[in-house]
Amino acid sequence: MTTARRHSGARLRAAAGAAALIFAAFGAAAWGILPAPAAAQEPLRIEITEGVIEPMPIALPEFAPGAGAEGIAQEVRAVIAADLTGSGLFRVIDPNAYLAPGGSVDARPAFENWRVINAEALGVGELGYGDDGRLSARFQLWDVFGGQPLGQGIALRAAPGDARRIAHKIADQIHLALTGEPGYFDSRVAFVAESGPKNAREKRIAIMDQDGANVRYITDGRSLALTPRFSPTGESLVYISWATGVPKVVIHDLRAQRSEVLGSFPFMSFAPRFSPDGGRVLMSLSDGGNTDIFEMTLASRSLRRLTSGPAIETAPSYSPDGTQIVFESDAGGAQQLYVMPAGGGTATRISFGDGRYGTPVWSPRGDLIAFTKMLGGRFHIGVMRTDGSQERLLTASWLDEAPTWAPNGRVLMFFREGPGAASAPQVWRVDATGRNLRRAAMPGAASDPSWSALLP
Repeated sequence: MTTARRHSGARLRAAAGAAALIFAAFGAAAWGILPAPAAAQEPLRIEITEGVIEPMPIALPEFAPGAGAEGIAQEVRAVIAADLTGSGLFRVIDPNAYLAPGGSVDARPAFENWRVINAEALGVGELGYGDDGRLSARFQLWDVFGGQPLGQGIALRAAPGDARRIAHKIADQIHLALTGEPGYFDSRVAFVAESGPKNAREKRIAIMDQDGANVRYITDGRSLALTPRFSPTGESLVYISWATGVPKVVIHDLRAQRSEVLGSFPFMSFAPRFSPDGGRVLMSLSDGGNTDIFEMTLASRSLRRLTSGPAIETAPSYSPDGTQIVFESDAGGAQQLYVMPAGGGTATRISFGDGRYGTPVWSPRGDLIAFTKMLGGRFHIGVMRTDGSQERLLTASWLDEAPTWAPNGRVLMFFREGPGAASAPQVWRVDATGRNLRRAAMPGAASDPSWSALLP
């Protein structure tokens, strides 16, 4: 990635979809986005390409709090700062360097106070309680050197318990305004929480906010549960349960807190995964000693075979438009990646590098496929174009496995484990360019993450 910067006063190109005005209430209506009016001059923008990026410096003063909202205002500002800093694209300037408070959302800032500390963007916010007891937040982002607002601003209303979601929504809009691409902060991650010794671990399905907050356990650990995968809306999970000693595919409704068994599959070989429309589930099943890919229609519970032949074909993932499926197969004698039409048919091999390839996952953007690669006794997380070109390895360790995409298709999570009885799996994250590799915030040992879409 590189950053387009100002040199000799040159103006940067406008960001597509600059920060928008949002009015919403959690649980009552969807977050709505209204287009921002065109600014008099082109505002600041980060250009996300290849290479090494210098994070954009942003000033983010404390939010002006309403009566009784001081603590929550500080929390919201801190969560926004953590989101932006964690992305690797932005650097929130130390408040000790600020020469003035943020001021009112409605007032034009004294930009000279922010230029002198080399802030390129300035975010000013207010947060308080409305007459109905709900939180009310307003936020305005400014291009400091251009002296222009980046969009109309943001206005949000939510229950007091949703303060962190307010912060994530604002951070997503800052990301959009300064990169032209959606953020990924208001999303969740499902994972397998692990505890106990390596040879007898308790494994529970859990979900959390993408930054590690609000961990909630879906299964109790009394029986083995594996491979959680979010539905396209993020409202349901599909996973494998061994509660009866035989693997069953379970769908769990996160809102209703209700589980439903789709079926019992004694010879299941890989995790089920939803179609983009949520109406079907892909899975790999062994039949007569052969492993093939099947598709279940959820409305009828009917099962259809998509592959056949002597090869082991598993780990299927739909393209975001639902027209193709990428999967792994040893049809050529070694584990490689193939793409076929979603209804089955002739498959085309797309991986040709050294080593073995597995666990492919199509990017939500449709432009890349992430995978696990085994080469020279090490595991790697990598990405390639959908035709197999431009392969790039992002990580390397004793065991890196199971990539999952952020909803904007720019960041990956995966799990990493070391050798030895004392090691435990941990979830990591990395940009699709290979930069900003870091441990994800998790409650403990964890594996097999699945990233949700942006929350409504």
